[in-house]
Amino acid sequence: MTLCEAYAHGSAYLKEQGIPEAELDAWYLLEHLTGKSRSWYYAHGEEEITPAQVIGYENFLQNRGRRIPLQYLTERQEFMGLSFRVNEDVLIPRQDTETLVEEALKTLEAGMEVLDVCTGSGCILISLLALCPGTEGLGTDISTEALAVARQNARDHRVKAEFRKSDMFSRIKAHSFDCIVSNPPYITTGEIPGLMEEVREHEPRQALDGGEDGLRFYRILAQQAGGYLKQDGHLYLEIGYDQGEAVSALLRQAGFDGVSVTKDLCGNDRVVQGIWKR
Repeated sequence: MTLCEAYAHGSAYLKEQGIPEAELDAWYLLEHLTGKSRSWYYAHGEEEITPAQVIGYENFLQNRGRRIPLQYLTERQEFMGLSFRVNEDVLIPRQDTETLVEEALKTLEAGMEVLDVCTGSGCILISLLALCPGTEGLGTDISTEALAVARQNARDHRVKAEFRKSDMFSRIKAHSFDCIVSNPPYITTGEIPGLMEEVREHEPRQALDGGEDGLRFYRILAQQAGGYLKQDGHLYLEIGYDQGEAVSALLRQAGFDGVSVTKDLCGNDRVVQGIWKR
């Protein structure tokens, strides 16, 4: 089978399975398997792939047809221009979350310390430390498996990050951080059955389920984050598109100043931030 034949087969198969962007997914899987770039493909499309690669590609296609996310098959996802390892123990980093990192970078400076609550793959914390040299950070998560992924990502990017198992703030030292960031679970329990199959069946539910109203973890963050921030420390929270008003109110009630909401590139409310001055 040639590269052209493999790609044509993969595209057709994924289309039959009803996979959105079937042609794109078929290409990414073929590129991941063979290591051949688009330019190589256009110049050498008649080059044959090995029998082992044919079998591997077929396995990829069948798994993608079963709605296993592309990123879990390639075990990679790009975020903030960096490549992160991912598997089914962590959420797949999404472009929307880059808004959180971009906002935090506006106030982050060398010598500051960052806490990332519900760190998952570590993509938020690691991106901040990589893009603002001289910073240090701690990432916490309740999942041992997620922390293993985060530690490997930190080693890959050679940042000064520690990762610790902790149920929210349970194992964190008070008044230690200049900045706290978090992308907590915020989907309401009732919405989860209606999510696309790739998310509902394969991404970790405990990283998605924000309780009956989606605000369970925001209440904890609003009530407790101030106790772990230094004076004038910043709190940045990713939110669902319809949670800006509710989360802002929680922060104001908890004593945060300068509470504001930032929209993502699609124009949806995406980040709530506040400053701790009390």
